[in-house]
Order: sequence, then structure tokens, then C-alpha cells
Amino acid sequence: MKYLLGIDFGGGASKATLIGDDGKIYATHTTEYETIYSKPGFAEQNPEEWVSATIENIKGVLSKSRVDAGDIIAISLDAATHTAVIMDENFKPIRNAIYWTDTRSTKEVEFLKENYADVIDKEVLHKPDTIWTLPELLWIKNNDKENWANVEKILFAKDYVRHKLTGDYVTDYIEAEGSMMFDINTLKWSDELLGILGLDASMMPEIKKPTDIVGTVTKEAELLTGLKEGTKVLCGTTDTVMEVFASGAVKKGQMTLKLATAGRICVITDKPYPDVNLINYSHVIDSLFYPGTATKSCAASYRWFRDTFGGDYKELDKMAQSIPIGSDGLVFHPYLNGELTPYANPNLCADFVGVRASHTKAHFTRSVLEGVAMSMLDSKEALDSLNIEHDDAAVIIGGGGKSPLWRQMISDALGIKLYEMKYADSSFGSAMLAGVAMGIFENYEDALNKCNEVISETLPNEENTKQYRKLFKKYKAVQKALEPIYNGNY
Repeated sequence: MKYLLGIDFGGGASKATLIGDDGKIYATHTTEYETIYSKPGFAEQNPEEWVSATIENIKGVLSKSRVDAGDIIAISLDAATHTAVIMDENFKPIRNAIYWTDTRSTKEVEFLKENYADVIDKEVLHKPDTIWTLPELLWIKNNDKENWANVEKILFAKDYVRHKLTGDYVTDYIEAEGSMMFDINTLKWSDELLGILGLDASMMPEIKKPTDIVGTVTKEAELLTGLKEGTKVLCGTTDTVMEVFASGAVKKGQMTLKLATAGRICVITDKPYPDVNLINYSHVIDSLFYPGTATKSCAASYRWFRDTFGGDYKELDKMAQSIPIGSDGLVFHPYLNGELTPYANPNLCADFVGVRASHTKAHFTRSVLEGVAMSMLDSKEALDSLNIEHDDAAVIIGGGGKSPLWRQMISDALGIKLYEMKYADSSFGSAMLAGVAMGIFENYEDALNKCNEVISETLPNEENTKQYRKLFKKYKAVQKALEPIYNGNY
């Protein structure tokens, strides 16, 4: 038996999944780490915590599976996109990495819109926003000059961890697309966009395909992790495309709905759809793309509520289930870090509106779940306005989709059928990607046929859909009323 290891880095945790060449999962292990919110609008992570989580996860899957590390033939990593690590000449991080939910770079975004709109439209799949690497790095250049003066190398999250395993200095083209520094026409780093930062292409990692073998585990990494020196390591790619792949969305028109730290609705297409409401990325399958909406605080809203007010998810779900649709008038907007689709406004704030003395913790819990459902409906309407052809059903992915209550709520709110796959997380997708790269699986569809299957279907309740559409009108009206206040117009 040969084994394949996938490792994912999400918003608050890293997960490793070990699969065999028979397509079965033999072990998983998860390690949490902190996102640092030092000021309003700030969100950072310590790159060394990713490395520590990787070491713990690898040791965890080896211990649980009792697999001989020498039988692991390949490793692939993925992570949340466009989170850059700035480093000195020795690849030592100079400061914490600005996470993609950070909104501090609003002035830099406006600067890019006013001065570089033409080149961005020509070379980039996205519109300027605080989530992209370019404005984040421009903020550091403008506001953290001492650290910026020492920058010699730049890597992205999964690439930094992989560098610790192999010593390589590369990234993949899908990751590069999210940097806002990559020219999609030449498939090279953009001299003009890098020039805004005073950087040149020699300081950036070499660009590879996700399936390229870019290095092997070093002796030092073997001593730290228990892996065998010489084990092959793929370039890997982004967490979202690995979820899309793992969910089985590999053909034009298929749709995924993600309930994770962020929320996304993606459609597989044969071309990108540049629009302020969409994030566009290439698929791992040549000539396909997966444009999609994006909300910043999806399951992150539920985690925030749990961490702030206490309880565990099963207990909170049970409480929420006891409350009727509409939470007896209580409305929540999940804009903890501003919002992307369909508002592209980092100033928006989360809120509870309509609070009464009769409302209990159960009401607040349900309103959080409903608020996220409304934000996904908001996204779905923005997507549909672009007339992108897609199926009438979606595969639900992300940790939030494991909740039967939330799954039904989303199905009812959007009025669509949801499929749940046996496995659909990024680390599983990365493990399958390693199998494709090594020839264990003939192609992407062969990997899915051998490793995954649909385990449930959720059908919308027509009466519930009508009630959620009424709630949606209130949700939109409140958002419209509060936006001027959040923008400082008062």
C-alpha cells in the first residue's frame, strides 16, 4: 500500500489527511492556531504557527494510522489564498502575515483604483480590494517602512510551509492569480504592478503548476516531522480550488457552495468573468475556471459567536432549532470584517437589529445562522445577475455544511438542492492531487470515482423558502439603512 498526504491551512486551523492508493482515508489530524485581531480591521497570522501546526499534524496522522512514513510517496499542501509572508534574504519572516480578511488597506485600494485601473483590468482577473496581496503589501510599504526595507523574498502561506519541508522557492499559478501582481496574459509576474511596490520579479517565487514535483523532504524536516527524507512534495495550490476538486466539481456548469471561514458560491466555467462581485481563479483542470462570489465571515461568524458567548456547535444548533424562521424579528448581518459580495465594502460591520427583552441566546444563535444564509442568498442573486449558466443544485462544502440544521436552512433560503459528499475538504483534495501527480489515479475524474461519493441530499422546503424570502427583504432593507452610518456619513 502506498499513501498520499494532503495538508490544508484554513482561517483558524490546519488539517492533514492521509489516504491510501485504494482511495480510503487512513487518518486525519487538525491543529488550531490564532488569527490576531490587534486593531479594528486588522487580521494577522504568525507563519511559524503554520509550521508548528504542520509538524503536529504530520506526527498526528503517522501516530493514528501507524503507517510507515516511508510508504508515503507524495505530499501536497494548500492554503487560503493571497496571504503573503515577507522575508529577509535567509527566508526568515520579518513580520506577521496579513490575512486576507484584513481591511486596513482601504487607502491603498483607492490609490490603485485611481492610478492603475487600466493595467489591473488588462493583467488581473480581479478588481482592487483589501483582500488581495498587492494592496496589503502596499500598506506595509507605506506604514511599516522599517520592516519593508528588509524585504528580500516573498512567499505565500502554503509555499512558506513547503519551503520549510523542502527548501524550494516556488508558488503555483492559481496562487499567483490571487496576488494582483501576476499578468494572466504572459503567465509571469507583472513588472508594472511589482513596480508599485519597488519590487522586481527576481524577488518573487518561480511559478509552477500545482501538480509539479518541486522538491523532496529534507533531513532537517525528517527530524522535525517523522517524514522520510526524499519524500516527494508537490507545489500544491489554493484551498478553494482543492475544495472545488474534492467536491466533484470538474465539469462546466457544476456549482459548489462553501460554508467555511468565508462563504463562496462557485460555478465551473470555460472562461473567467471579471466583475466586482466575483473572484476568478483557474481550475486545476486546464481550460476551466471557477468564478465565484465571496463573503468574508461565513462560518467565521458562528465561530465568533461560539467563542464570545460560549457553548459548543451541537448545543448551539439544538438551541437554534427551537426558534422559528425569522428569529422572532432578530436580524444579523455577518459583516465582521466588512463584506465582499455584493457590496465590496470593508466599512460594513456586523450587527444584531431588532433586539427585544424576549430574545434569548437561542434567538441570537439562530439569527447568526440565518444572517449567513441571507448573505449567501445575497451572493446567489449577484451571481445570477451575470447570467452564468449553472446547474440547479450545488455541492455543499466546508465545516458549516456538516450541520444538518444549517444545511437545510441554506437549501431553503436559496431554494436549491444541496448534495453532501463523503469528503469535501481541502486537505482531502490535496491528497488526491498528489495521487494524480504520481500516477496513482489516471486523472481527476478517476481520483473522484475511487475516493469519493455523494452521501446525502437536502431538498428545499417550499413554504420555508417563502418565509426566508420575506426575511431577506428585511435583511436588505436594514443593510441599506445602516451602510451610510458604517461609511461615516452621520
